[in-house]
Amino acid sequence: MAVLKFQQARETVIAQVRAQVGADRRTLPTETVALTGSLDRVLAEPVHADRDFPPFPRSTRDGFAVRSADCAALPARVRRIGEARAGEAFDGTVGAMECVEIMTGASVPTGADAVVMVEYTAERDGWVELSRAAAPGLNVVPQGSESRRGDLLLSAGRRIGYAETAMLAAVGKETVSVYRMPRAAILPTGDEVVEIGVAPGPYQIRNSNSYSLQAQVARAKAHPLPIGIAPDREDRLREMIVEGLQADLLLLSGGVSMGKFDLVEKVLAELGAEFFFDGVAIQPGKPLVFGRAKGTFFFGLPGNPLSTMVTFELFARPALALLSGEPEAPLVFLRARLAEDLRRRPGLTAFLPALLRAGLEVGSDPVGAPPVVSLVDWKGSGDVAALNRANCYLVVPEDAAELRAGDWVAVLPR
Repeated sequence: MAVLKFQQARETVIAQVRAQVGADRRTLPTETVALTGSLDRVLAEPVHADRDFPPFPRSTRDGFAVRSADCAALPARVRRIGEARAGEAFDGTVGAMECVEIMTGASVPTGADAVVMVEYTAERDGWVELSRAAAPGLNVVPQGSESRRGDLLLSAGRRIGYAETAMLAAVGKETVSVYRMPRAAILPTGDEVVEIGVAPGPYQIRNSNSYSLQAQVARAKAHPLPIGIAPDREDRLREMIVEGLQADLLLLSGGVSMGKFDLVEKVLAELGAEFFFDGVAIQPGKPLVFGRAKGTFFFGLPGNPLSTMVTFELFARPALALLSGEPEAPLVFLRARLAEDLRRRPGLTAFLPALLRAGLEVGSDPVGAPPVVSLVDWKGSGDVAALNRANCYLVVPEDAAELRAGDWVAVLPR
């Protein structure tokens, strides 16, 4: 198989997962949860308005509900005939040269079509003097202007945040149908990898990839399922891969390069895997593998920690978003000015550890000032310490051999 360019590989992942999930996502399992436990879950049902919003003409200010026609000539004097509080209705009609004192959120009484803020009024002996004119609709939200009964408020596939929670509560949804969170099995490979509680030998490394992937999977709102470390033995590797394929997504790290003991692709092929690509023209992370075996998608992530983390964000994260029930999986880039010149050999789309900073001195007005990004000194895709000095990745297009200080560049938040 040929090495794919970055965008082509990403589109392949999204297209394959979306095709399996289906346009209507009916293949995805659902469950019902309490509204209080639905944060960050994905809606599996459309939500409609159960009544008009607002259900009555609502005042947006404390003041006096009036007929705008009575305020054409100022100052105007109108007679106070009652009061409208939030949660109650004034029992009557506002007639000519009359008004009703009203509180924010209360229903504007029949006959009134505007609310004059209390700051522009003076009340004395049952009469209210108005010092500001009121056009029809002033400080009034009409009934049904936000939505009408039966209107679609939230579509299936919407990730539930605090605003969605407020909307669900407003329509009385004590329980919500959501898609089940996908399970991502995590399987690092290699005899050189030991658990973090073990003192590594001179040529061994601790199992950091499993833990970084668990964190990334959890941040993607999915369930991480670590299943141990696979040794460089085909029989045990096969057993563990078969176990991992019981999940919704299998994430392997290491064993996908061209070395004598890089056995992952060989074992997957023996299990009847379909490979969609086995390399992507990116730095770091070129030896990335993506395919499907026994109905489950898998990623063979490169073993070096930065490569593992970068390829997860670029490729595995959108796969998990689609498996979670979201209809889209966008990759959001920021824009910043480059702090210093950059020269390199073109040919790969690069995602380099970098530091994004405000473009002005502390205390200056930041409005309109572009952020500035600078590369962090790093020693290759095994340099986790460098990534911890960074807060983003500087994205360098594949054909760019040189970028100049001050150029606009793309930045991927970390």
